[in-house]
Amino acid sequence: MPTLDWIGKKAVVNHHREVPYRLIHCDKDKSVGDPDAGNLLVQGDNLEALKALLPYYAGKVKCIYIDPPYNTGNEGWVYNDNVNSPEIKAWLGATVGKEAEDLSRHDKWLCMMYPRLRLLKEFLSEDGSIWISIDDNEGHNLKCALDEIMGRQNFVTSFIWQKVDSPNDNKVPITPDHEYVLCYELNSEKAGFKKKGDASILASYRTTEEEPRLHRDRLVKKNGANSLREDRPTMFFEIEAPDGTSILPIHDDGREANWAFSPAGVKKLRSENRLIWKKRDKLGQSVWVPYAREFAPEVPTRPHPTILLDVKTSRQAKAHQREIIEYQEAFATVKPEQLIQRILEISTNVGDIVLDSFLGSGTTGAVAHKMERRWIGVEMGEHATTHCVPRFRKVIEGEQGGISAEVGWQGGGGFRFCTLGEPLFDADGNVSPAVTYPDLAAHVFFCETGSPIPRRATGETPLIGTFQGRAIYLLHNAEAVGVASTNAGNVLTGGVLDTLPLPEPGFDGARIVYGEGCTVPDDRLSRLGVTFKQIPYQIEGL
Repeated sequence: MPTLDWIGKKAVVNHHREVPYRLIHCDKDKSVGDPDAGNLLVQGDNLEALKALLPYYAGKVKCIYIDPPYNTGNEGWVYNDNVNSPEIKAWLGATVGKEAEDLSRHDKWLCMMYPRLRLLKEFLSEDGSIWISIDDNEGHNLKCALDEIMGRQNFVTSFIWQKVDSPNDNKVPITPDHEYVLCYELNSEKAGFKKKGDASILASYRTTEEEPRLHRDRLVKKNGANSLREDRPTMFFEIEAPDGTSILPIHDDGREANWAFSPAGVKKLRSENRLIWKKRDKLGQSVWVPYAREFAPEVPTRPHPTILLDVKTSRQAKAHQREIIEYQEAFATVKPEQLIQRILEISTNVGDIVLDSFLGSGTTGAVAHKMERRWIGVEMGEHATTHCVPRFRKVIEGEQGGISAEVGWQGGGGFRFCTLGEPLFDADGNVSPAVTYPDLAAHVFFCETGSPIPRRATGETPLIGTFQGRAIYLLHNAEAVGVASTNAGNVLTGGVLDTLPLPEPGFDGARIVYGEGCTVPDDRLSRLGVTFKQIPYQIEGL
């Protein structure tokens, strides 16, 4: 498969592994509504925020939607999309080194996006998908990067969204009226996207006295120039009519055609009483013609088009934003709620988790909230407090703009407002004194299993969870870190080993114990199926 290369790629391909795990602190004063509603707004650099969230949400997110900087070079609006910003310059210098001085604007954008996309993939559930808004500035580069990260076979399509619906009086000869939304599944066999409801489909069905249900009849014979017998010889066979005669798929002009069903398909129609015969006049003769009866679906649906002409435009989105955050400068490229609604309708169900790590003004969180999905939003700048918090507060209060009326939204729910704290490990690799037992337990469990911890560890028991026949234990007392005594609580001694609780009576699986030290001989550990891993040296990130 062709691959994309750029200056700085070698430095960022595995950079997501080097990003430190940080603590997450919740701010009760900025949180709104029910704190246990399952929604999270995180203020901080999205690369570090994603790494901090990974131990809790890896493999749990059904849909990721992001609207990253388009790299237009425009610095005149509220959400700077120029990769020459001081923050990106500093990050590139630290990550790429001197080579960063030779980067083009497109090199820098790819260096910024690649590690973030690598981390985002880790959040997706097996039936999850990622959707990314982009335009022609970096659309081709993004597609190549996603082919490499997500797998070309998991590419679904590029949706085209009409962002402008008013006449353009610019003096340039051509103006871009559209953007793209690239869509990838984590696993092309499991995403299970949904069609859209369309009651107009029922107009093509009818009822009769013989069959009062809504139905329509479709010719069993396949017509058309490409239906000649030589095209599909196995579809040319005799079907017995009600009078015992044999019917072949012959055109009125005598040409041989084929049936639209195989012999097995016709047999199935007969068994279900859906093979319908009708007399038709052909060339002055009355002949039998077979039809397949199809019944109307209880919930009529049709596929979603890839050209999105019916989900509002930037003009309506900006007007809505001015209504709900009237005292703040509006985002020039804010997305309409209807666009996010369409994405979530296709890819999610009520209760699923939706993630947006380029939250901007908060549209994704607002739409997910109204559609009763749980959401996680990450926003680096002050927009987290100036735009997102007031917008979400109004949603919780029952704000009636955007999609509210369509989905019957009346308010409710809540979210936690969080910030990023210190790294879990200090510069020497030791566990930071600020790290609590639940924080370290979540990190240890994730690094050992690649999955989030099943429940919050309290420290009342050293058993923090089980995974695929393994029991994972953590011996950690922050006050005793570095204390040499075997009674400090961080050391696996013979006595501690004897008292390790089993997940269930008779458990004989492997037991993994993390601690600061171990005094139990290796042969005894081996006989009991116990593996000891020393903190912090044997904690490995993914």
